[in-house]
Amino acid sequence: MAQSSSMKLLGARNMSCIVERMEWNNKMDLIAYGTEKGEVIIQRLNWQKIVTFPTPGEDVRVRSLSWQMDETLLAVGYSNGKVALLDAESETIISGLIYEDDIKKVYFSKAINCRESLDSYTCNAKDKHKRYLPKLPPLTNIDPCLKTLDQKSFPKGSPCFLVVIMRSGKVHLLLLGALQAGSIDLTQHILHPENFDVYDVRLNGDFNAIYALLRDGQELKLLHFHNQVLQDSISPMLELASHCAHILETKNYINDTQQCLTEAWETVQLEMDNKLTKYANSQAYGMISANFLELLVFGYATLEVEEFLFETLTEKVFKKIANSVDLSLNNLQGLVFKQLNGAAINMFYFLNTIAGFGRMTHFFDALISPDVASEAMRACGAFLLKVHELQRTIDTLVNDMKLFHSWIIFTILRLSSQEIPDDMIFTGKENVALVEFFCNMEPELQTQCEGDERDVNDEKCVTTEDSSFGASPSAMLTTRSKFNLERVGQYLENAYLTQPQPLNSSELWSQMLAENECLAECNLFVPHDKKLSLIQQRDKMFNAIDAVFHKPTESISASFKLTTAVICSDLSQFACEPSLEQDQFSNYDFINCSYHVHEASKCDMLAVTISWQEAMILEISRGEDCLLRCTRIQLFPGPFTPQMHEDYNNLRFVDLQFYNESSISMLAQTTAATPGVRPHSYFVQFSLTAARNQCTQHHLAPLMKLPEATIAHSIHDILEAATFKPLDGVCEMLAVSGSRKVATVLSDRRRKMTIFEMEIEEEEDDTEMSQASFLEISKESNLVDKSDA
Repeated sequence: MAQSSSMKLLGARNMSCIVERMEWNNKMDLIAYGTEKGEVIIQRLNWQKIVTFPTPGEDVRVRSLSWQMDETLLAVGYSNGKVALLDAESETIISGLIYEDDIKKVYFSKAINCRESLDSYTCNAKDKHKRYLPKLPPLTNIDPCLKTLDQKSFPKGSPCFLVVIMRSGKVHLLLLGALQAGSIDLTQHILHPENFDVYDVRLNGDFNAIYALLRDGQELKLLHFHNQVLQDSISPMLELASHCAHILETKNYINDTQQCLTEAWETVQLEMDNKLTKYANSQAYGMISANFLELLVFGYATLEVEEFLFETLTEKVFKKIANSVDLSLNNLQGLVFKQLNGAAINMFYFLNTIAGFGRMTHFFDALISPDVASEAMRACGAFLLKVHELQRTIDTLVNDMKLFHSWIIFTILRLSSQEIPDDMIFTGKENVALVEFFCNMEPELQTQCEGDERDVNDEKCVTTEDSSFGASPSAMLTTRSKFNLERVGQYLENAYLTQPQPLNSSELWSQMLAENECLAECNLFVPHDKKLSLIQQRDKMFNAIDAVFHKPTESISASFKLTTAVICSDLSQFACEPSLEQDQFSNYDFINCSYHVHEASKCDMLAVTISWQEAMILEISRGEDCLLRCTRIQLFPGPFTPQMHEDYNNLRFVDLQFYNESSISMLAQTTAATPGVRPHSYFVQFSLTAARNQCTQHHLAPLMKLPEATIAHSIHDILEAATFKPLDGVCEMLAVSGSRKVATVLSDRRRKMTIFEMEIEEEEDDTEMSQASFLEISKESNLVDKSDA
């Protein structure tokens, strides 16, 4: 048993609250940890805090943390079913996913490197759309506090999977954070779904299979599922996922533009509500149009109109209102013409590309349905037509409002006997347009407001124009705008249009479609539903787009086939025995696992504790030999173990993690608890290379019972395999990083964090540390922290 030290204490801190999860970044000196309050904190090796992300809700716990390989992106799984992607560099939450069940674990797979061959799909036009599509202008007016957390793709880094494991046994795979790349329900592949628990689910190194470590009744099993679609279509999936990411970003942009449109329209209504609507509410139905027409045609104003123009309104006030309304309407025009129209064109481009992929059936047959993709294109075209329809409606309203504002100012000057500038004289065509505007100023009453009850309901039907905006469909039947602004506002509601745009006799194409039903229903043409609002047309397009990405999810999910079931341990003895400490441990709390992909030897490595004193290291080959190597170790002394300190005779596992492909880091703790004496904790570095001769080899079979085919070896009997280091306090959690050469230990009820530097080169007189000296250094660091506090 080697006693030479290769660890150096860097520091220890008492945390302000309990730490429940922690994870090291494999490239940078960043460690992320989740607290009992649901917060996620990222700090450096020197204890400098980078950012603190607040909890997403009350009583929400952090279930899992995972860094994207070589990047600053952190995936966090919460107990409320939320998965958030946090960027430590920009200190922002960049994306979010919501599931209905509690999260067990989330993690990023290793980077995907597709091997090219003659029969494989090769993507050689990355981001080709940038050559043809102009960059969408930024939305500067959107309030970040009102912006919802949308699902987005990974903003940077190599392509990889995000795997979300639910406590219910469902597992979801996402490619680039955008494409739903299949799911599996593990409860459908076990014998005792009522007595089930999942510990980990991992993608293998070739991305064509998954390993699921779970408890099925009283057996600890490792299930291997092969997936033929993932094996054959990983490269086309990357292409499809890339376009899915662009579509997600475009969908988010359309939603943000929709929010800006709503805010701009509310501004128009507020400006109109200042003076004009108050006057409109005081008049009976039809009187405003009659009074304005009388003033326009005969030049005479009633007492109410004169009072409104000279006392309530005045020329200066109306000019200010007119300028504000014009500015808001111009902003509305820009949002529709630039942002919304540009986003619809981009969306059509991406959907057209996906439809083209669907024609390459050799590569995309399992991923894309050409008919569904074509239907999504038609829905996008219909949305683009609705955008143009809204644009024409806004243009008409802008022209009408400018004419109305000029006429009001002209009328005030004329009635007050002031000099009228020559450029304010109206032409005959403009007078006709004013007559049409006044006639349409008050739309006809709804059917239920007519008849014998018209006088009773008339007061209900006369309301402000902003009351019609955002109202429910039932309320729309009894509300009406005095200035008929709902011609635009109706497009921004999730309801059918109350004033559809009439058929234009000059549009020959529309007339031909109306006269020929066969053309109107032809799939080659984009449909144009006059009754749908912009919101309804957008939702219809989004539903059609979602249907495009149902097929890859269904194909991949249906392709999971159980090929091997490995029984790792019989847990019935632990179900009957009481736990070591009833107030702290449950019957199966000893189960800890760690996973590592060994690229050089093309094998997947899994380490799992199968009892309080035993662990199993499995190496599954991905080559043609189909071998499984198993190394069973135990903390008990073996028959050839020399006499040791009594602590080494009574150890149990607390945690373990792969340090790298050749060693495992473990936390062990004494079990012989003497009253009044705390258990002793040890850091164990176990060499897999030294234990290579102790492993057994097995050919993969549909059912394998490893406890019957393997023998446990004491780690004390394996020469130069284990290095023990005593630790201060009762340690409960471990986080290591072989690439960063660091290890972190949580102790004192997870309130103290201690960081060590690993693989220290031997120095004179300082490398040999006994148990007493190591404990002394740890205590000194604790005293220093207390004095600083």
